[in-house]
Amino acid sequence: MKKTKIIYWIVTILFAAFMLFSSIPDIMSTTDAIAFMKVQLGYPAYIIPFIGVAKALGVIAILIPGYPRIKEWAYAGLVYDLVGAMYSVKMAAPGFGWTFMFLPLCFAAASYILYRKITPGPLSAR
Repeated sequence: MKKTKIIYWIVTILFAAFMLFSSIPDIMSTTDAIAFMKVQLGYPAYIIPFIGVAKALGVIAILIPGYPRIKEWAYAGLVYDLVGAMYSVKMAAPGFGWTFMFLPLCFAAASYILYRKITPGPLSAR
């Protein structure tokens, strides 16, 4: 069990770091973030800080112990963000640019699976 917890925290910190570092330019609405989201992907500029704040809150939720229901929703939201990003990049720029998003998606899956191993049982029983 101790080995599982150590692996869980390593994978979760890697996943959280990726998501947090990708949220900072969005929150600050940097020119690179605006150029990528607005020009390359075609999203409106007002959505950029919203997505950044949502990702940062999701990272906080998965790192804080306890609050299992919020943690479940945070994992879901972060995975939706990654899947949406993969799809958007795939549709906007055909090729293999979307494959970079596969690694954090694997971290998300591993983190969630290990989280469920550490805290077994149905969500409502906790």
